[in-house]
Amino acid sequence: MSAQMQNNTLSRFDQLLIPVQKVTRLGRVFRWPLRTVLTSEQIADSTGLKQLHSDLQKQLKIKSRITSNTCEWATLRISRIRNLKHPDAYRMTITQERIEIVAVTNAGAYYAIQTLRDLLTLYGRQIPACRIDDWPDFQRRGVYHDCSRGKVPKLETLKQLVERLAHWKINELQLYIENVFTFTRHPVIGKGYSPFNANEIIALQEHCKKHHVRLVGSLASFGHMEKILSLPDYQHLGEMPGFRGFPGGTTLCPGDPGSIKLVRELYEEFVPLFEATDFNVCCDETWELGKGRSRKRANKYGVGKVYLDFLLKIHRLCEKHGRRMNLWADIVLKHPELIGQLPRDIVLLNWEYESDGANIRRTKEIADAGIDFMVCPGTSSWLTHGSRLPNAMSNIRAFARQGKRHHAQGLLNTDWGDNGHRNLLGISLHGFAYGAAQAWSGHAVNDDAFTENFCRLSFGQTNHKLAKAIALLGSAYLTCGAAKPNRSLLFEGMFEPIIHSNPPAYSAIDMMTHDGLAKAAKELSSSNLFPAISGKLPEFEQIAMEELKLAAGMDALAAERAIAVKSIRQNRRVTTGCWGKLAEKLGYCSDEFGRLWRKRNKPSRLRDNLRLFSKTQQQMLRFADK
Repeated sequence: MSAQMQNNTLSRFDQLLIPVQKVTRLGRVFRWPLRTVLTSEQIADSTGLKQLHSDLQKQLKIKSRITSNTCEWATLRISRIRNLKHPDAYRMTITQERIEIVAVTNAGAYYAIQTLRDLLTLYGRQIPACRIDDWPDFQRRGVYHDCSRGKVPKLETLKQLVERLAHWKINELQLYIENVFTFTRHPVIGKGYSPFNANEIIALQEHCKKHHVRLVGSLASFGHMEKILSLPDYQHLGEMPGFRGFPGGTTLCPGDPGSIKLVRELYEEFVPLFEATDFNVCCDETWELGKGRSRKRANKYGVGKVYLDFLLKIHRLCEKHGRRMNLWADIVLKHPELIGQLPRDIVLLNWEYESDGANIRRTKEIADAGIDFMVCPGTSSWLTHGSRLPNAMSNIRAFARQGKRHHAQGLLNTDWGDNGHRNLLGISLHGFAYGAAQAWSGHAVNDDAFTENFCRLSFGQTNHKLAKAIALLGSAYLTCGAAKPNRSLLFEGMFEPIIHSNPPAYSAIDMMTHDGLAKAAKELSSSNLFPAISGKLPEFEQIAMEELKLAAGMDALAAERAIAVKSIRQNRRVTTGCWGKLAEKLGYCSDEFGRLWRKRNKPSRLRDNLRLFSKTQQQMLRFADK
């Protein structure tokens, strides 16, 4: 092969969604034989080999045979080696005759196969001969998925998600749980929320293990207890009943003996389900701490001391269960005097979701304290229909760089669902993939090409259409003419009342500009925006494409409705036909939203969202009748 041809073919390595650390050219080309033998002496490699076997059949019509007989000739041979520098590292040597993979661990071998699967997609039958030396930037590469703000995913949805995350070399999954678990000693806690049960957690954990993903338990244990504290049996445990309209407030009263008793009883049932040593106790955003029942103690010793005392009780519970306590770092950073008093065997989870957020730069403070920590950016998908894509990528990239500079144990990419979890799972996939790439090989990620690579390798798109649509959708929060941290104004404006009976603190609709709204509506309502959904795509990706299209439709409708509302507020006439069409579009969005919700999730709080759709539709129809 000529040097120019070799450079052209090897350039496709730049299209890998999860970049490899090092590629060495060897010359010539490997060609998959029509009869391919895949071999490994380790039974643990069978999951990855079965995936490769399926890809060879579907993409190249090549029949392969998987064997554990390492004495016979093999097209692909996997073996173990000890002298690689990271437990997840691997070396893959592709020659003209065969492919050899060596790895330290089962996980490393699995990741090598995932790289090979993507090379198969990019190159087809002929792959340039080369040697790949690969290892991750971070030991823990996680995704944190909200299951408590409305959507409780079906077990099958989570299993499918795990397979995609593992393909991107994610090795940890945490599910955010406030009340969505069936506690036998406290059965009222999950009632009406389609909670997980113990068998589902165990089944998910077994599926995770097949794909080398640790399922790490996570349970709200101090703040964000509003759903539990709203129940009559538990309201008395709240720090400040009535705070933010919640009957029991949002935070446990640390001085009430019943608070730690409740946490202890929840842990006794929940924690043992998880095999992982780490356990996330959350303990973030204890907003009303020191303002209610603990005020007297806080005035005497300080709010930080009150927080620490309860945290140490939770730490003892973790020790009892043989778990390493992980917790969100926001309260500790608000009270930096606590850092020196924290147990040394914990992991602080430093979160921040804006691209230039202050806590990103405070990573060094945690590192200097000698405490293990993870950096925790986010997908910026919550409180949006279509994500805040530029912010997400900048936030994840900045945190990854800080984490690597200060030797973080890992990167935990968060995905929330505030205000009823109206954001759709398909919208978060790009953020998950980008976080995975930054966690594995951040220096090699090409931001300019990432979305194109994502669409090619995840959805089989070889042109620019889907990538352009995702970019337009992900930037709609800016296109509308105004931006606000942590949310899209289009999301908020979608259901904002046409006329406010009481002036709000701010109006999302008033903040957006007419020209910006008109541009967003035009760009996102184009019938030619998205490519046709291929029947060859797996169901998971087909649903994701439908979710992307719905998100664009919802943002377009939000923009059109905002223009009409602006006109009404400026005493300009809006025709009956306009309101009727907007109400009709909202009805369609509501139907699609319910259909897609049911495909991926349990019923849980779908009715809350549908009620919001219906209320807004009726409001517009009333204006249509005027």
